Amino acid sequence: MNYYQNRGFFANIPPVIKNLLIINVIMLIAAFATNDLLYEKLGLFYPASPFFRPYQFISHMFMHGNFLHLFFNMYSLWIFGCTLEYVWGSKRFFIFYMATGIGAALFHTFVLWLSASSMPVHSMAYHQLLMTPTVGASGAIYGVLLGYGMLFPNNVLQLIFPPIALKAKWFVLIFGVLELILGISNRGGNVAHFAHLGGMIFAYILIRLWRKTSKMYF
Repeated sequence: MNYYQNRGFFANIPPVIKNLLIINVIMLIAAFATNDLLYEKLGLFYPASPFFRPYQFISHMFMHGNFLHLFFNMYSLWIFGCTLEYVWGSKRFFIFYMATGIGAALFHTFVLWLSASSMPVHSMAYHQLLMTPTVGASGAIYGVLLGYGMLFPNNVLQLIFPPIALKAKWFVLIFGVLELILGISNRGGNVAHFAHLGGMIFAYILIRLWRKTSKMYF
């Protein structure tokens, strides 16, 4: 135990989490340094957009709009993801993270398609849909949150605001319901609420599949 304590905070972060933190920070700096050009290349655009490229289903996960966006995602990844990586191992956690992030993007795109089907193609709303990229690891982060809640449902989380203690299963449920309400009501500004829900949905399916096939752990 003393050996790990003496290695320092950053050294104790498991490898996948550590590399994700580093890559996401580098990408935010690079985006600012290139006058936001990377958002046009690596953000996820609607498939009908002239800016769309298939690789964006992956690359958008490493782009963030600003420092606060990055901070809250990476803080959540550290809080909940480290436990999952320790339990599953790095390979299984990486598969889970990428699968939920891509799944979130697919679900988000599907919801955009449903919305676009009722828009006139020459309308301002449709033009905005084509020109607006989606960025951030939030879909994968919500998948990680759902994974934590499923593996450790009765772990008690001490919230800062509001200052209450709450079991993980209720914490996850509240977030899921909130995202559904905000998504349906189209509130929350430019937040991709259905991407968050997509991450949780794919996380649930993946964990259920692993449990069913007895491949939950390596």
